[in-house]
Amino acid sequence: MIGLISATAAGAAARDRLAAAWPERTRVYEGPVGQAVRAAFAECEQLVCFLATGAVVRLLAPLLAGKAADPGVVCVDEGGRFAVSLLGGHAGGANALAREVGAVLGAEPVVTTATDAAGLPGLDTLGLPYEGSVAAVSRALLDGEPVALEAEVGWPLPPLPVAPQGAYTIRVTDRAVAAGEREVLLRPPSLVVGVGASKGAPAEEVLALVEEALREAGLSQRSVAELATVDAKAEEPGIVAAAERLGVPLVTYPAEELAAVEVPNPSDAPLAAVGTPSVAEAAALVRGGELLVPKRKSAARPAMATCAVVRRPGRGRLAVVGLGPGARDLLTPRAAAELRRASVLVGLDQYVDQIRDLLRPGTRVLESGLGAEEERARTAVAQARAGHAVALIGSGDAGVYAMASPALAEASDDIDVVGVPGVTAALAAGAVLGAPLGHDHVSISLSDLHTPWEVIERRVRAAAESDLVVTFYNPRSRGRDWQLPKALAILAGHREPTTPVGVVRNASRPDEAARVTALAALDPATVDMMTVVTVGNTATRRIAGRMVTPRGYRWQASREGAK
Repeated sequence: MIGLISATAAGAAARDRLAAAWPERTRVYEGPVGQAVRAAFAECEQLVCFLATGAVVRLLAPLLAGKAADPGVVCVDEGGRFAVSLLGGHAGGANALAREVGAVLGAEPVVTTATDAAGLPGLDTLGLPYEGSVAAVSRALLDGEPVALEAEVGWPLPPLPVAPQGAYTIRVTDRAVAAGEREVLLRPPSLVVGVGASKGAPAEEVLALVEEALREAGLSQRSVAELATVDAKAEEPGIVAAAERLGVPLVTYPAEELAAVEVPNPSDAPLAAVGTPSVAEAAALVRGGELLVPKRKSAARPAMATCAVVRRPGRGRLAVVGLGPGARDLLTPRAAAELRRASVLVGLDQYVDQIRDLLRPGTRVLESGLGAEEERARTAVAQARAGHAVALIGSGDAGVYAMASPALAEASDDIDVVGVPGVTAALAAGAVLGAPLGHDHVSISLSDLHTPWEVIERRVRAAAESDLVVTFYNPRSRGRDWQLPKALAILAGHREPTTPVGVVRNASRPDEAARVTALAALDPATVDMMTVVTVGNTATRRIAGRMVTPRGYRWQASREGAK
């Protein structure tokens, strides 16, 4: 929960705007400011104070307990111009909160954390448990001192300015080792513990077995990603409680799936009980990996629990990111976050130029020119398979006539894939024109480079007969000048000559140009590849110069009846 505190009418107005935007996330604290700050500090994970930073510092000073315990605090000035990350920038999430608050209120986020200011990822913000000298190693990175990266377990990390050797070290490991004086340990979630248990097995027995197995194998409990077992044990209290105490999810598999897994120690007992000759080993190995701890039984007599431990290799990560139509303020925060997270960026050169300033130092950029979509998709997937965190970028929404389709056609289940939606050209153009997409609509690309014209023509004809609003992508180029006239002629066979048509070039960009004309009046020669053409349906009207398609046909009928 985010506590909101203000002292003046101006602060309260901004506070209420934030509360209205985040009704489920925020709680307003009324009353004397000092009392409100103390209450929110004790009860909330984060605070936004609409007060002067000096006043907040004095109020917070006696409440501070430590970096790991204090909530994140953001201050917003009375004029609503700045959102200052004051306390708990990383551990408390105040840096990210300042950016979020700034986006809602139109304020400039102010982040002074050294790594953020330098564009480096904080070692305590990578989403991995960490141990050791975070401050010292971070300072070395900032000062340009050589910091070595020792990845005992491969894991997709954001770009870090590391060297082959150095006096400081970042070690990615799941082994139970202590951090050195100039070292940070990052704990990847690489370990899967398979567990089996008799009915009624105590949680203490299951937990003790898991802890002992990890300890004797020299493995860190902080790298355990999940407990795994057979479906029949999904509600076994001892297993459920052990997972809760370890703070990891419990994952279960059907007996027939586990029975197909080759294991070194099958047994007749689980086969008779739950239908698979192995539970612990099979559940740990079912998604692949290296068996580090073969099946072992608990020390109790009789033993009521078994476990096995597997190390799964780190999976590369491919984020397919839509950049929107071009304007920076239409790039989503999620897209910007994925760009900062990526250690490898793959994209069309002109799109890379749009967002190059958002990349962290050290990001490897693989760019190419027009017409190399399949090559870029293969490159991005290959980089993810090599264990990297990859962002593959496209304009608009990456899933709409862009890079998601060729990339996902190349990708298999050996990498993690994340889709990041973006504002499409059709939506950006629609917002400029008014509300042309208020009822059912369809987008059709007129490019026949990948789709035969016969197929495109059949789709245009179907849209015309179905009275759908049509948005044409790739409407006309120097080498393709007849497709748009042909498509418009098909639509004209089903719609009045006065049907509104919206033409938007470079939607949302500085040289944006838009006009609304009629179907019979549109000159295709004025259209190019940077243009989106939206043709209304029989209900679409021009109202005050805008193009409007009502949500239903009753509106049209009522207007016709009033004439």
